[in-house]
Amino acid sequence: MREKLRFFIWALFLCGSCLGRFVVEKNSLRVTSPQSLKGVYECAIGNFGVPQYGGTMVGTVVYPKVNQKACNDFDEVDLSFKSKPGGLPTFLLADRGDCFFTLKAWNAQKAGAAAILVADDKIEPLITMDTPEEENSSADYLQNITIPSALISKSFGDGIKKALSNGDMININLDWRESLPHPDERVEYEFWTNSNDECGPKCDSQIEFVRNFKGAAQILEQKGYTQFTPHYITWYCPEAFTLSKQCKSQCINHGRYCAPDPEQDFSKGYDGKDVVVQNLRQACLFRVANESGKPWLWWDYVTDFSIRCPMKEKKYTKECADQVIRSLGIDLKKIDKCIGDTEADIENPVLKAEQDAQIGKGSRGDVTILPTLVINNRQYRGKLDKGAVLKAICAGFQETTEPAVCLSEDIETNECLENNGGCWQDKAANITACKDTFRGRVCECPVVRGVKFVGDGYTHCEASGALRCEINNGGCWKKTQDGKTFSACIEDHSKGCKCPPGFKGDGVNSCEGKEGTSTVSWNFVWVMVLALAGVGVIGYGVYKYRIRRYMDSEIRAIMAQYMPLDSQGEVPNHIHHGNI
Repeated sequence: MREKLRFFIWALFLCGSCLGRFVVEKNSLRVTSPQSLKGVYECAIGNFGVPQYGGTMVGTVVYPKVNQKACNDFDEVDLSFKSKPGGLPTFLLADRGDCFFTLKAWNAQKAGAAAILVADDKIEPLITMDTPEEENSSADYLQNITIPSALISKSFGDGIKKALSNGDMININLDWRESLPHPDERVEYEFWTNSNDECGPKCDSQIEFVRNFKGAAQILEQKGYTQFTPHYITWYCPEAFTLSKQCKSQCINHGRYCAPDPEQDFSKGYDGKDVVVQNLRQACLFRVANESGKPWLWWDYVTDFSIRCPMKEKKYTKECADQVIRSLGIDLKKIDKCIGDTEADIENPVLKAEQDAQIGKGSRGDVTILPTLVINNRQYRGKLDKGAVLKAICAGFQETTEPAVCLSEDIETNECLENNGGCWQDKAANITACKDTFRGRVCECPVVRGVKFVGDGYTHCEASGALRCEINNGGCWKKTQDGKTFSACIEDHSKGCKCPPGFKGDGVNSCEGKEGTSTVSWNFVWVMVLALAGVGVIGYGVYKYRIRRYMDSEIRAIMAQYMPLDSQGEVPNHIHHGNI
């Protein structure tokens, strides 16, 4: 009887997944050739691997003649899907059935396929391919699947097989750009999680994800790029069983809020109600931290609690949790008040709000699986991995408004490293329009030191605004000569280059005229000065020469009147001597 009751209660705990509205997240698949299949098709994103949120992937389809369900290693049949240098990536088409979806993807990845398309084996609405249930989820490869996967309809799969049998080459473009809405410059996301650390591989991956993602999450939150909210799933115990041992061990507040036993064994270890209380403590801590303007402290608490207070060390207690809370400087009294009396026959407003939030609204389905990430009201599908989740969150920003963390080494494309991505650049000023994003590079005129460049980003970018002349002189001509600087950048103009008065040219590469005229003018002046100086010297010499000759002739004339000149003969002087 006890076993039947236990099974019945577990069935009730899980009934949400049976009756809830589950939404299948999809992305577009475009066939570009052959003509017979050309068009856009829907496919369902797998709940494993790494979907390329925000991006696209182009490849050719291969449907092997053997191992068509991809349940065996392709090495056994000597097949490889690695693309050759310069060739398009290979998308493996596999049939549904005989093994888990994850094993198909893992075998395709090991064989070199860039993505796997699983063709449904019956006509039905598309479903979400999920990871195996807990008892089959211990396979090591589950966390190592990185290629994207998608489920396609049976009719589409049959169409691909027919075209391939006719010798057609099938080119497909997988497009995840619209898988997440990206309306503005802020992303709202929710993480539905659990404080339980004894639920096997899924709990381990949750804890590892929180530790790895904490830094990026806190940067996004602190700078206002995101609005994050943690959530916790709880179930209720049917009224007829609220007094049973099972409900008492797994529920609080008289069966209103319950969680499964951590070890799935009611006779040992911690009980489900211990998990519910700790979940409530984490939810209250977030509320108190959020009220103080520091919601990102939730990431510190959850990380530290998992390290300092694990179940396996019997430290999953209020005392250990309080130590962590005190170390983070969070008001413990406010948290205890938020938790309230867990034994009272009353509703807890925090957990009641959590149960209400589980119900799907709009494009989001009911949350029935842990862990679940909801980004901009769309459930994330794929591996719970820092790089994959960060890429998905970044896809939620309006294009070109992504924060710098979206260019981290984990997800940046590095397309600008080769040929500057084909974008405009000014090597002299070390300015480029090429910007790497997780979506691929974009050619967008930059903003440098507060100066916005405008243009097409590919062939032209020009500084604009009041300070534009401070950046490489606004891209205009500039020259300094004789201590004076001439510039074609006009400070009070928002754009354009214009040669200064007296100069002619395009204002960008050259300005000629005033400099040349000035040089010619000064040369002429110097020539004239030198010529005049020469004439002056010669004139002065002639003048001196003529004056001297005139003076000499005058002096000679005067002297000729008073004394004989050298040129006249001597006149005899006749003196009569007396006789002695």
